[in-house]
Amino acid sequence: MPCSLWPPINKEEYKGVWVYLERDGDKLKDVGLELLGKARELAAKLGGTEVGGVIVAGTEEMAREAIYHGADKVVIVENPDLRVYTPAEYAEAIAKVVAKYKPEVFLIGATKRGRELAAYIANTLITGITADCTALDIDPKTRDLLQIRPTFGGTQLATIRTPQRRPQMASVRPGVFPKPPRDTSRVGQIIVEKVEISRRRTRLISVEKRLEKDVADLPPVESSDIVVAGGRGLGSAEGFKLLIELAKLLGGTVGASLMAVRAGWVPHNRQIGQTGKTIRPKLYIAVGISGAIQHLMGMQESKTVIAINPDPHAPIMQNADYAVVADYKQVIPLLIEELRKIKSQS
Repeated sequence: MPCSLWPPINKEEYKGVWVYLERDGDKLKDVGLELLGKARELAAKLGGTEVGGVIVAGTEEMAREAIYHGADKVVIVENPDLRVYTPAEYAEAIAKVVAKYKPEVFLIGATKRGRELAAYIANTLITGITADCTALDIDPKTRDLLQIRPTFGGTQLATIRTPQRRPQMASVRPGVFPKPPRDTSRVGQIIVEKVEISRRRTRLISVEKRLEKDVADLPPVESSDIVVAGGRGLGSAEGFKLLIELAKLLGGTVGASLMAVRAGWVPHNRQIGQTGKTIRPKLYIAVGISGAIQHLMGMQESKTVIAINPDPHAPIMQNADYAVVADYKQVIPLLIEELRKIKSQS
C-alpha cells in the first residue's frame, strides 16, 4: 500500500519516456544520448509513447543533437541563474519540468552530477529512484519499469519496480547502453521553458580545476575505443607509467581496477567496475588485474580483451580473448618497442 502521507496520483496522466540530458560545456554528454536509444526501446514497449529530453541552460543546437539521437521533444530550461551548475537549483528546475510534462519514465545518467541530482529530483517528485541500473525493461501488463541492478557485491541481480508512483526513475552509468546512430533526418519539437527558482541555497564562489598527474591529457575511459587498465599486480604507481606510454602509442587511454585506485596510484575517475565506470571499448588490455566480478561488470561489453597476468587461473584470464601468462614488466616494454618501430616506419 502507498504511504498515506504521499499525495495521490493518477498514473493514467503520465505518458512518455524522458531523459535528463547533461551538458559538458557546449555539448551533450554521451550518457544522455545513450539513454535516448534505450528510451526509444522502452517507449515502443509502452505502445509507442513519445521520447523526451530535458537540458538545463542548453542551446537549440544541443536540442537538435538530442533529436538526431532519438528524442521527439526536447525542453530547454532557461534561467540566467542556472548557467553554472548547483545541485539544489538544477534539481528544482528539472523537477518542475518533469511535474509539468508528466513522463511515465524519467532516466538520468549516473555521472557524479547525475547521481547527485537523481536523489533531489526523486525526493521533490515523491517517487522512487533505482541507482546504477545495468538493464531496463517494461512489464507489458502493469507498464512498470523493470529496474535491474547488481546487489550483494555483484553476485546477484535485483529487479526493482515503482508500482504506486510516477514517474518511475532510474539512473544508468555511462557506457552501459550503446549510443544510437545519429540520424540528421529526424525532426522533433524544441520547447524553451523559463523556470523560476524559489530561492538560491548555494552560491558558486570560485572554480578550481585539478589536473590528474600524468594522465591529464588522456581521454576519459568511458569514451575511448582503446583502454589499457592496470591493477594491484602492477605493484606500485610506477607501473602505470608504462601503461600510460602504451596507451598513448595506441591512441587510447588508461584505466584501473578498484584496488589500484584504493592504493592511490590513479584517480577514482579512472576506475572501471561496479563502483566505477562501465565501458565498451573496441580493445581492452587488462594488466595485472585479477578480474573480480565487480571489475568484470564494468568491462564485459569490450569487443576484444587482452589479459596479461602471471597467474593463469586468474578470473580475468578466463574472460579474455587473448590471455598472456607473463610478468607485465617483460611484456609491456616489448609492445612499446614494437609500436615505436611501426610508428617510425609510417
